[in-house]
Amino acid sequence: MPSSSKEGGSPEIKTFDSSVKLSEITEKSTPVFPLDSTLKRRTHFTKFVDSFRRAEDKHADSDLEDGSKSITSDDDHMKKAMKSRHVIMMTLGTGIGTGLLVANGKGLALAGPAPLVLGYGLVSFVTYFMIQAAGEMAVTYPTMPASFNTYASIFVSKPFGFATVWLFCIQWLTVLPLELITASMTIKYWNDTINPDVFIVIFYVFLLFIHFFGVKAYGETEFIFNSCKILMIAGFIILSIVINCGGAGRDGYIGNKYWINPGAFASESPAARFKGVAYILVTGYFSYGGTELFSLSVNEQKNPRKSTPAAAKQSIYRILIIYLLTMILIGFNVPHDSDQLMGAGGSATHASPYVLAASLHGVKVVPHFINAVILISVVSVANSALYASPRLMRSLAEQGYAPKWFNYVDREGRPLRALCICGLFGVIGFVACSPQEEQAFTWLAAIAGLSELFTWSSIFISHIRFRMAMKVQGKSLEELGYRATTGIWGSVYSVFFNMLVFIAQFWVALSPPKSNGKYDAEGFFESYLAAPLWLVFYFGYMIYSRDFTFLTPLDKIDLDFHRRIYDPELLRQEDAETKERLRNSGWLARLRSFWC
Repeated sequence: MPSSSKEGGSPEIKTFDSSVKLSEITEKSTPVFPLDSTLKRRTHFTKFVDSFRRAEDKHADSDLEDGSKSITSDDDHMKKAMKSRHVIMMTLGTGIGTGLLVANGKGLALAGPAPLVLGYGLVSFVTYFMIQAAGEMAVTYPTMPASFNTYASIFVSKPFGFATVWLFCIQWLTVLPLELITASMTIKYWNDTINPDVFIVIFYVFLLFIHFFGVKAYGETEFIFNSCKILMIAGFIILSIVINCGGAGRDGYIGNKYWINPGAFASESPAARFKGVAYILVTGYFSYGGTELFSLSVNEQKNPRKSTPAAAKQSIYRILIIYLLTMILIGFNVPHDSDQLMGAGGSATHASPYVLAASLHGVKVVPHFINAVILISVVSVANSALYASPRLMRSLAEQGYAPKWFNYVDREGRPLRALCICGLFGVIGFVACSPQEEQAFTWLAAIAGLSELFTWSSIFISHIRFRMAMKVQGKSLEELGYRATTGIWGSVYSVFFNMLVFIAQFWVALSPPKSNGKYDAEGFFESYLAAPLWLVFYFGYMIYSRDFTFLTPLDKIDLDFHRRIYDPELLRQEDAETKERLRNSGWLARLRSFWC
């Protein structure tokens, strides 16, 4: 602003009347003088730097439906930048990653197509029961910090909760390097001469850029990634049926040829065949891993009483189509003795069974598209891991299970310190250039797969204990906004089944399929590493905190902590209104309500 200074006097404004206040001048919509471009750049840079400062504390309380006060969720500082289209597509694409697209190739090679279908089928039941149990408690405790990661500490015991949550955190920490290694293995389908670490660097920097940019970038990239996954799965199902019927490729009608020769099982003896099914079970848990994360979004839904049963119903179709149907088609189109499957010898490169289902039969171009989408899928899971693990680590700090240093959240909603630590774990992915690449993959997948068993078991046990505590303390189940259709017995069955899987996996870890009964200590820890880690956390917490509680007494469990109490009369009225509205709706609306 031009001004003149007289000796011993104050500056005066020449352009404007002296009676005009400076504040009035600056409030003009059109600036009098153009802002220098350097100053603009400096302002943007300053804003970027300031965004990394700690967010201001918010202590606003939230009212629950019963009129009681509740502390706010531990996500107060997190940016609610997710749109409905992001959430819908993430729900559909959850689980389409390394376990489903790549790791089951090793299961097919070691066990055969029949164990692949049987194993995934058995895990599918447990997956549905888990969705029901987690949905009931998520609707009952929508504002509970860390959601299902807190259930075990409240309903079982703090040592049990500490061990399970930390193992769950380590699972997501290992998923990042695991997916980076998988990405380098996927690229080898096109080129195995370039050092794999070149691609690891590219993906690693790309993922860090997304998460340091903010949650909006994560939401948009996941929307694109998951759209590609869904389209690929739909295209794969159609193509596989066409190939099997002889409509594409050079082999004509295939039918069940590979179930006869080389056979439905990769082993001859009944015990070895049973071992093959047991081996597939943990791969199935690994593939279904992340399904429990749907409960984290309950607090952001307008009507969780309606959306939770809808999500449970839609999960059935995802289980049947994305998992079971694709496993059946892979078994029909890929022989288990192919040397290009992971876990098989005789080939320099190992491809996904989804790619082999097309390439083995002479289909051109399409395998490259499938491989490209698989690459996108594994990068997507790595992206989700870099999103989930820092937030999980921050929630551990909020619960007192990790140093408070990790609870730092900046003004853009980034858990900055936890993000930096979790990003460092991605460096493990640079083992991709080592000859032991597949062995490193096996170690990381073992942690990720078996930890899902602990996480899901903790959800089931927490649900059982929650129902038992409600009964002991004389509280009515009619106060629940949503009750699992599988009831308490679905959780009881699942706990029993998970215990059998732990035992079976112990046997398989000691003597893997095709090992001719030989025991291998290294192979045992490769497959069972998560179990000793859980025990170290469990007893370590007991000794450090001097808390030797095995099970919290049912009458001592605080059922009202963050509980949303629903009025049974209002719930019945709301359900009656919904039924009446459907009765007066058209046949299309009734059909959609029945199936969706």
